[in-house]
Amino acid sequence: MNAKILLRTAAAVLPLLAVAATPPAVTPMTPDVVASYDQVKPWADFVRREVMIPMRDGTKLYTVIVMKKGTRGGPILLTRSPYDAHGDAFRTNSQRADDILPAMYKEFVDDGYIIAIQDIRGLHRSEGTFILTRPIVGPLNNSGIDESTDAYDTIDWLVKNTPESNGRVGTIGSSYLGFTTLMSEINPHPALKAAVPESPMVDTWKGDDDFHNGAFRVPSYDYFLVMSTGKADAGAAIARGQGDDYSAYLESGSAGDVSRKWGIENVPFVRKVEDNPAYTDFWSLQAVDKWFAARPLTVPTMLEVGQWDQEDSYGAPAVYRALKAKYEGTDLLHLVIGPWRHSGANHYGYELGDLTFTGDTAREWRTRYMKPFLDHYLKGTPDPHTPSVLTYATGIDRWEASPRWPMGTPTPLYLTPGQGTSFTRPASAGSAGYISDPANPVPFLPRPVNMGDENQWHVWLVHDQRFVDGRPDVLSFTGAPLTAPVHIMGQPEVDLFASTSGTDSDWVVKLIDVYPNDAPEDPVQGAKPSTAGYELPIGIDIFRGRYVHDLARPAALRPGKVEEYRFTTPNVDHVFLPGHRIMVQVQSSLFPLYDRNPQTFVPNIFFAKPGDYRVAQQRIYTGGATPSAVFLPVVPLVGPAPAYCSGGVCC
Repeated sequence: MNAKILLRTAAAVLPLLAVAATPPAVTPMTPDVVASYDQVKPWADFVRREVMIPMRDGTKLYTVIVMKKGTRGGPILLTRSPYDAHGDAFRTNSQRADDILPAMYKEFVDDGYIIAIQDIRGLHRSEGTFILTRPIVGPLNNSGIDESTDAYDTIDWLVKNTPESNGRVGTIGSSYLGFTTLMSEINPHPALKAAVPESPMVDTWKGDDDFHNGAFRVPSYDYFLVMSTGKADAGAAIARGQGDDYSAYLESGSAGDVSRKWGIENVPFVRKVEDNPAYTDFWSLQAVDKWFAARPLTVPTMLEVGQWDQEDSYGAPAVYRALKAKYEGTDLLHLVIGPWRHSGANHYGYELGDLTFTGDTAREWRTRYMKPFLDHYLKGTPDPHTPSVLTYATGIDRWEASPRWPMGTPTPLYLTPGQGTSFTRPASAGSAGYISDPANPVPFLPRPVNMGDENQWHVWLVHDQRFVDGRPDVLSFTGAPLTAPVHIMGQPEVDLFASTSGTDSDWVVKLIDVYPNDAPEDPVQGAKPSTAGYELPIGIDIFRGRYVHDLARPAALRPGKVEEYRFTTPNVDHVFLPGHRIMVQVQSSLFPLYDRNPQTFVPNIFFAKPGDYRVAQQRIYTGGATPSAVFLPVVPLVGPAPAYCSGGVCC
């Protein structure tokens, strides 16, 4: 009897279902819109959730959660981003998790990780107010809210509301996302078990995005505008067109003139930068390495940076340096330096510009080192004995594990009379000079310059420097061909004795590996340019002269007075091979990457007037009491060096 009732009920319901499933009739005037479309189909191999996670102040942050179907007991890998979580979590239209997520997540999602990507407050689909690199709660922030509290609240919600998780969370991200990863480690949630801050923004005055040693990085204006309009105008950009940026910025005048020309002078972060050109509390109290130095490190951390990071080369080594006295050699602190551009570790690492490596170095690091590190803390796998320091030795193409950083002993490479270099201090004094003309600044790339072109921007730090070698305003000090390899592991330090006829000056120093003027191992003809005679930059940086005595209190230079300028170039692991030469180039501009120094002291260079820009006679001093040098962190070369390497590929 019950079976008959069920059959009759089913027979009655089926016609109703058929009627309900029939779409309404359409006419030419039927509106051609639908309320929504779910791109994820039943046959997709992943689960995707979009949630609004509440913070302690009631603000809700948009978060996308992605995992493979069938995931159980998986750790959560959290990224907190200002760059549109929705787009990052659905990179392409596909029903495969490996396709929709960026390449860096592939090995993780395939192994049962749960990926969570979040818009930070005030941007894209999240609520709240955006403050660029929001200061930590303290002297500059009395709101009670910062990126560390938002990370804590996010992790707390995720572990309580993601039933597929094992309750363990790791944080990861590069650049701004590296900054938010570091912030997650300040007063961390108990469920946060490991962190991988990649190329993090740490001190944007000393050596990350906005300034380097006081010299302003002009492309930052574009970034400030994009970030400031990330909610209302979805990242508006300065519409300069595709012409030569060198000409465009030169014609505009000072950096402040640029911001006024394009109507961005009242963008809040533009005002913050232009009103604070010196390293006052405004910047020093925002330095993340100082925040870490003042607190215990409790989360195992793997800091990563690219050797040729064109945006944030300073941050990761600075945090390592701040923590090494307490934690170097422990399981809590690790440093990785790979042969990459900015964020290159998350993409493909076969090559960089004209350099070609022996394999996908980025994937090697992610699969052989980073993932086992995270697996250990997030999945409970055996200890992989992650090296304290892992670096890639360019020149001989191999990974090297080290117990500390730096490894090298500071060894002066002296600039010598006659524009040479030598590891022997010159007995006699000398000098060499050049005219620096702000109306004809030295370009940082061959013209035309288009800083919005990734093919230029990503690789400018490895660009062959022969394009400026020989300019009358560039001094090239070149050593004899090496008879033995020179291996450096650490951060080269510039010790430059110089004078100017002006009252202010910039000093740019480049450490360069000059290849022999033949190339028996060059790539297949036509595949890449020949590396014969290539001048490969190993490190480039700049120092604004007005800060020689005090970074917070600029002062005019005395014309003709010899000053000693000490600053560093980025951290490297590199081998200068036999037959190569070591070159040091010195110049006084690197345009339009950095704003021009008027070479006349003015209170604020952002507001320099046309008449302030004056030609100056520059002199570099060698030997005697003024022995200009670059201190190289030299180590003995362990193991055999190939007889010759070309283009980064060793025979």
